[in-house]
Amino acid sequence: MLTILPDYLVRRYVQNKRIGRDITLYSVWYELRWGISACVILTVSLITLIFYFHPSTKYATTIYRTVSILPEGNGRVAKVFVNTNEKVLAGDPLFQLDDSDQKAAVEAAKRRIAEIDAQIIVTSTKLGAADGTIQQAQGAYQQAFDELKTKQELMRRNADVVAVREIERLQVSVEGLRGAADAAKANKQTLQAQISTLLPAQKASSEAALAQAQVELDKKLVRAGIAGTLQQFTLRPGDVVTTFRPAGILVPAGAGRTALVAGFDQIEAQVLKVGMIAEATCIGKPFTIIPMEVTLVQDVVATGQFRPTDQLIDVQKVGPPGSITAYLEPLYAEQLEDVPPGGSCIANVYTNNHDALAAQDISPGRWLFLHIVDTVGLVHAMILRIQAMLLPVQTLVVSGGH
Repeated sequence: MLTILPDYLVRRYVQNKRIGRDITLYSVWYELRWGISACVILTVSLITLIFYFHPSTKYATTIYRTVSILPEGNGRVAKVFVNTNEKVLAGDPLFQLDDSDQKAAVEAAKRRIAEIDAQIIVTSTKLGAADGTIQQAQGAYQQAFDELKTKQELMRRNADVVAVREIERLQVSVEGLRGAADAAKANKQTLQAQISTLLPAQKASSEAALAQAQVELDKKLVRAGIAGTLQQFTLRPGDVVTTFRPAGILVPAGAGRTALVAGFDQIEAQVLKVGMIAEATCIGKPFTIIPMEVTLVQDVVATGQFRPTDQLIDVQKVGPPGSITAYLEPLYAEQLEDVPPGGSCIANVYTNNHDALAAQDISPGRWLFLHIVDTVGLVHAMILRIQAMLLPVQTLVVSGGH
């Protein structure tokens, strides 16, 4: 319409040439060469303009993360509380491992605490007996001390009344009884230290051991960390599970229903921006266009990552060029509810130059170019709608997917 037809009209009505006589099959290229060349150039430019400023990808999917069901220790399964494909809530029990050793440890820790409580009672009783022992020792000491003083006074008055040997015996006896009184006091202090410090510390250690044993016992009951649906959960009593082999997979509730993850060619890195309007059609929701928005553009390409090893990396062997990852969220809530998690989609992203066109200092050439860029986005939108109509046919009929 814009190239070949005007060229033909000029040659037909201005130059008075006719098809079949002046314009033949052999002369059509020479006669319409400018129109055909312009048509090819315009078509290639238009396609390049559309696909560059309005990126499209067939690699868009509702990616979701799963949670591996793993125990915190190895063991043999004793009970199973749920089945595969069953919905669970956070905290619901899934299965229980054999916990006889852990129960024995808990019971032993409880017995140790009870034993320490009994020791506290017995030591308190001994403390009362120690008071009696102190009074008895102090009484015997005071009696011997008074007798020594009396004999020393008599000896001072008359040396022949009391023998020196008697005085020495009483002095030794007084010293021994004073030591016995001090020992009784020290014994009381020891009992007080046991009641106030040692036994409470032993009880605290036993309570900590009980808490640790209870934690180990609780680990034997595996619970759901989040709400979701169990998949590939075929565990049965008697099976042995380890921390390296999952017992199943838990798919979180709402997983994959909030955003699409799309991979675009690296040439679109300068075009993709957060806030761009997008559209998508998914094979799991046919004949439907889902309006979306770009919420995040990953600033790295996944194929360039590496892990440190003992060998240098050969860039030539890294693989094909990776893609720019963008996250697309629906403009309206619950529009991805009917799309199964992991479903495949086709997505278009549209460049919007409204703010640039509203600038006061924009040049006429740039104004015209930006209008063209925004206008050709309509072509890509029409292509997406055609794809949405043909996608079920291609899947069920052409590719034989049914």
